[in-house]
Amino acid sequence: MADAPPITARTDWTLILLLWLAGLGAAAQYGKVSVIFDRLGAVYPDAGAWLGFTVSLVGFVGILLGVAAGLLVARVRYRRALLWAMWAGALISLYQATLPPLSLFLASRVIEGLSHLAIVVAAPTLIATLAGDAARPVALTLWGTFFGVAFTALVWAGLPLADAFGLPALFITHAAWMAGFALILARVLPRVEAEVGEDDLSPRAILRRHGEIYRSPFISAPGAAWLFYTLTYVSVLTLMPAYIAPELRALVIGAMPLVSIFSSMIIGVWLLKRMPAVRVMQIGFGIGAALALALIAAPGSPVLCIGFAAALGLVQGAGFAAVPQLNESAAHRAQANGALAQTGNIGNTLGTPLLLSVIGLAGHTGFMLVCAVILLTGIAVQAWLARRRAGMS
Repeated sequence: MADAPPITARTDWTLILLLWLAGLGAAAQYGKVSVIFDRLGAVYPDAGAWLGFTVSLVGFVGILLGVAAGLLVARVRYRRALLWAMWAGALISLYQATLPPLSLFLASRVIEGLSHLAIVVAAPTLIATLAGDAARPVALTLWGTFFGVAFTALVWAGLPLADAFGLPALFITHAAWMAGFALILARVLPRVEAEVGEDDLSPRAILRRHGEIYRSPFISAPGAAWLFYTLTYVSVLTLMPAYIAPELRALVIGAMPLVSIFSSMIIGVWLLKRMPAVRVMQIGFGIGAALALALIAAPGSPVLCIGFAAALGLVQGAGFAAVPQLNESAAHRAQANGALAQTGNIGNTLGTPLLLSVIGLAGHTGFMLVCAVILLTGIAVQAWLARRRAGMS
């Protein structure tokens, strides 16, 4: 592995952009199977319910090992963990391009989940360390767009590629992306000042560390916000189309992730220059809750749906910006990013089944009402954690 250049105090936007592009590859580890899910049935015709695990296993790994990933990445060191994870991701995608038997494909998704976790913990930790104080909120807001941008790119470019050249072409392209940025980052990514990592990574120690992280109102706050964000955002994108007029459905649902990115990068960055990230998250939650209640009176309204996506876009960027604002050391930031990955995967995994059950019991009104309650709870939890931080300081 190439020698790393020394770290400097200057914000290097080229380097931050390279880390963000590597993050697109991490998001594609999740999304590449999601966008071709309806085509995998032809590859594995006897899979039955097991086919669903081709998507969800990456999320389950995050639920189980999110905090452990934060601890391990801090011990391995951020640059090294990121590069190893990028190379592992490239090799896994190459293997998946062979379309192996389902049991082996599922095993590869578990390994890919570990690679994904290491990247989404190490990359934002490195960005927070490499960016100056003034640039850090913007840099982490940019990082917060990586999932939305990657999913949009997969729909616009990945699906046509798979349809034209077959599913293996998508996996091979993803492998090339991961390997290419691993090579580039190996040359340009500086070493972060070494810290003392967690010495004991036994199951007992990891469980103890879970308690320490989630008891800390500093380390846990971004992850707590991410739980309420992911419980609603992906669920609304998944379940709302049924209530939108058919002729507008594709336009509105396609626009919602893009509006979230715009809101995060333009409005969110403007707000982050004027107030703490936690306050920006609470504003996003509050506007989102108000629009969810408004949607009870106007089901499927395109304007309200797009406004809802814009509101949660504020949470999207501010969630990552809150990590360095609340945590000074790189080790604590890695732990916060690990908790954020864990709670985000919990929300993504449980949100849609939960709200689908609500729809079955109480229809659209119950759907929107529960969304509003979840988002208002997000405000209350952040207010409670802020009071705890004030008491400790």
